[in-house]
Amino acid sequence: MNTKLTTIAFDADDTLWHNERFFQLTQAYFAELLADHAEQDHLMERLLAAEKRNIRHYGYGIKGFTLSMIETAIEVTEDRVPASVIRQLIDAGQDMLAHPIELLPFAREAIESVSNSHRVVLITKGDLIDQERKLAQSGLGDLFDGIEIVSEKTPDVYRTIFDHHGDGPAASMMVGNSMRSDVVAPIQAGCWGVYVPHGLVWEVEHAETPEDNPRFRALDDLSELEGLICTLE
Repeated sequence: MNTKLTTIAFDADDTLWHNERFFQLTQAYFAELLADHAEQDHLMERLLAAEKRNIRHYGYGIKGFTLSMIETAIEVTEDRVPASVIRQLIDAGQDMLAHPIELLPFAREAIESVSNSHRVVLITKGDLIDQERKLAQSGLGDLFDGIEIVSEKTPDVYRTIFDHHGDGPAASMMVGNSMRSDVVAPIQAGCWGVYVPHGLVWEVEHAETPEDNPRFRALDDLSELEGLICTLE
């Protein structure tokens, strides 16, 4: 198998543009709305449990998050949550869906620099319509040789994508802010996994850092990516 690095893939949310901070702002608003019914820490525990439980039903993204907030509100109020609060939660979710995209530093520059010498792919998970909206608003879509919006990022998913868009996992690199989805899973598939910390990470995406794996790398930000790639070739 050709092990020369030929394909570079990027995560989207919190790697190329801001995402998690809008979830956290909405969670704070959710806590305010339900303050008379539950302490914030307990409420956040219940919400996280609902989100984990509902991933298999709704997948990842704002719509599933909104439904999980509504479900949690119903549970903690023992079915007494006012319709006005439900309406405010729906409005909050719709505001998130309409929020303009804000690119992270060096996002465009990193993609442009590696696209001169490698195939470049976007691999993101979540709601199809919302991810397509964000990509269109980002202005980055034309820079990618391939775009994959998936329901989950597993080693098998990565193998399939890199067999299709590249020369297989061994010749591919995944760059992202989620240790679980963007680093550990690609490494398990046989890829390079490059961690670019964002600072805000959904608890579901936490995983142990594979420090001893020879295919793991970590960067301070995307401005360091081109230099890293040069050291591997």
